Amino acid sequence: MRIVLFCHSLQSCWNHGNAHFLRGIARELLARGHDVRVHEPVDGWSRLNLVRDHGEEALLGWRRAYPELSSESYAGLPDLDAALDGADLVLVHEWNPPELVAAIGQKRLAGGRFVLLFHDTHHRTVSDPEAIRRFVLDGYDGVLAFGACLAERYRAAGWAKQVRVWHEAADTRLFRPLPGVEKTGDLVWIGNWGDDERSEELEAFLTEPVRALGLAATVYGVRYPETALDALEEAGIAYRGWLPNHEAPLAFARHRVTVHVPRRPYVEALPGIPTIRVFEALACGIPLVSAPWRDTEGLFPEGSFLLARDGAEMARHLRAILHDADLRAGLIATGLAAIRERHSCAHRVDELLAIHAGIAGIEKEPGLELRPCA
Repeated sequence: MRIVLFCHSLQSCWNHGNAHFLRGIARELLARGHDVRVHEPVDGWSRLNLVRDHGEEALLGWRRAYPELSSESYAGLPDLDAALDGADLVLVHEWNPPELVAAIGQKRLAGGRFVLLFHDTHHRTVSDPEAIRRFVLDGYDGVLAFGACLAERYRAAGWAKQVRVWHEAADTRLFRPLPGVEKTGDLVWIGNWGDDERSEELEAFLTEPVRALGLAATVYGVRYPETALDALEEAGIAYRGWLPNHEAPLAFARHRVTVHVPRRPYVEALPGIPTIRVFEALACGIPLVSAPWRDTEGLFPEGSFLLARDGAEMARHLRAILHDADLRAGLIATGLAAIRERHSCAHRVDELLAIHAGIAGIEKEPGLELRPCA
């Protein structure tokens, strides 16, 4: 089957977590013998910022880490007749310009013999609904939303004919335990600043607990303002800047614990949607402590990670993990089992192929019912 993907970038993960999942999905499809074609703009902001900060050589890393993947860059709009030729399934990620989204929909309406799906992995439906309204989804067979609450937003607004829940997941070919790596630090956090969407939470659940416990901690990420960098330095946290995603498993392996600090829009308006780093960290077998979020869809069994209601509880959990070998072992085992049984890119490809088969075979049947938000 030929699968065509239009995304913001496969080449760059600079402040672009969507690349993590899409790379994993693409390589899983290729491993199963499918023909995967990826198209991205040559001037996407993620790629431009990566090259600005680290030079063209920064793009070599992902090519070495994913030798089977390739991506065709285009300027302006791609040649859609050529790009869609022979396609069976087309995925259009929501970090594409509205004119491209609409143009692909028109190709489907004009007789395109492919299943066309819009893929949303962001909170703009609640934080910037006007941006979503600019997308014309005429011709699209459905929407893939990375959480039930996001899917309900699409359905309630009448933005799509069918909406399916398609969570992100870990690329377990890359994200796996590395037991032979020496531990050189206590805590690692891999995450970008996030435009003040979690600045208070990072202070309460990261810098203050690290300071209070005197931990050897490292932070990776981009777009940190000077005030944030000063706060990290004052807490004794080493800031290492951008980390290529394919190097994250080694960073996890070198530390004893990590934390999850979700962005405020997800906690308040789109519960049940964790960052992809939760899946990736658990897949690497590192104990995790999370700031508050509601697992409304029951993605993770109890004991996959610890939940801290405030900064003081975060500090208590971190201290316990660092000093209790049995607690660490239990968290690692439960978290790994959750990923291996339910949340790998292989699981998501199974779901994607089933969705494609259902739409291609029985297009006139109604969409799947969504589970309600709790």
